[in-house]
Amino acid sequence: MSLETRITQAWQRQAWWLWLFWPLTGLFALVSRLRQLSYQRGWRQQYRAPVPVLVIGNITVGGSGKTPLIMALVDYLQPRGIQVGVISRGYGGDEAAMPLLVTQRSVPSQVGDEPCLIVAQTGVAMAVCPNRQQAIETLLTAHPNIQLIIADDGLQHYALARDIEWIVVDASRGFGNRQLLPTGFLREPISRLEGATVIWHQTPDKVTDSLATHSDHGNEKQLTMQLQPSELLPLLPPDYYLPLLGGTKSAKLAVNEENNLAAIEHPDSNTPVHALSGIGYPQRFFTTLRNLGFTVIEHPYPDHHAFTWTELSGYTDYPIVMTSKDAIKFRVLAEQQLQQAVTAPQQRQDLIQLLARLWVLPVQAQLSPACYETLQRQLKAVGLPL
Repeated sequence: MSLETRITQAWQRQAWWLWLFWPLTGLFALVSRLRQLSYQRGWRQQYRAPVPVLVIGNITVGGSGKTPLIMALVDYLQPRGIQVGVISRGYGGDEAAMPLLVTQRSVPSQVGDEPCLIVAQTGVAMAVCPNRQQAIETLLTAHPNIQLIIADDGLQHYALARDIEWIVVDASRGFGNRQLLPTGFLREPISRLEGATVIWHQTPDKVTDSLATHSDHGNEKQLTMQLQPSELLPLLPPDYYLPLLGGTKSAKLAVNEENNLAAIEHPDSNTPVHALSGIGYPQRFFTTLRNLGFTVIEHPYPDHHAFTWTELSGYTDYPIVMTSKDAIKFRVLAEQQLQQAVTAPQQRQDLIQLLARLWVLPVQAQLSPACYETLQRQLKAVGLPL
């Protein structure tokens, strides 16, 4: 287990030894506050884009559901005539080559896993760069008709001026021990929610104590989103890879040239599955699978983990289920394995059997009507009526 995973788990259970880092927390708070003030008071210059900017972020470390939220907003805005673009830091990509436009052919090693997922699912115009100004300029040069830019995870990037702020709070996690890094998992104090639009990420049909206690923060109240899982999908469609490996085109049964069989069957609930998760808050993924009836064997990895194909070799006997974000990386790895297996019969057999066990759990953000009503008011205020 990695150090990052251990610390994340310690934050979740509010381990006592985290208080040993309290002096570092004080230093972190001081540096963060001075940095924020330097932009607020004009000591350092902000960049203001020529089009409105909606920043979506959080005040906690770890996933809060920002990526599904962004995709839901893009899907909402595009058919309503708003030309929207997205920018991101591109964490996990090749920063030396940035700024980069993200396309359907981009791979996580170039632009990061989340940008690949966003573009693959929505087809939105997108650019990545740690320098958000360079990302915006690159995006607008390629797509000058863009009317609105959504900045992914740019809440603490105060060098970028913003017109609208949405802060996503995971209501099930709350704020832990309410301490800043590294004693707690807060990037900024809870008071940062004041004046921003707060979106409370809830589990379906559940309002937590955290929501009830803190819903008075911000200008909008009890704006909520939920992540609804879809049916499990194979990592690669069998009809795609079976012909390449000498098997049949049947999605039910693959027969290779040595007549070895590899059943390709949808995992049933109440059966064990290996659950792989390289997201910021893996417990949410594991809980979702359990709620769907699966017996979950947990395999948490650090956020944005650079998976290798050999890591799958230890997960035998049962289906392997992963998140959509992790699937972006594994599809690239699977394509590499397909290329290598074309001339190796034994490798083809093993690959068919492994691919038959790889599944993805897609999720979709469902926003309350109040979220869209708020968005409409905010866009109208910046000259973009829907």
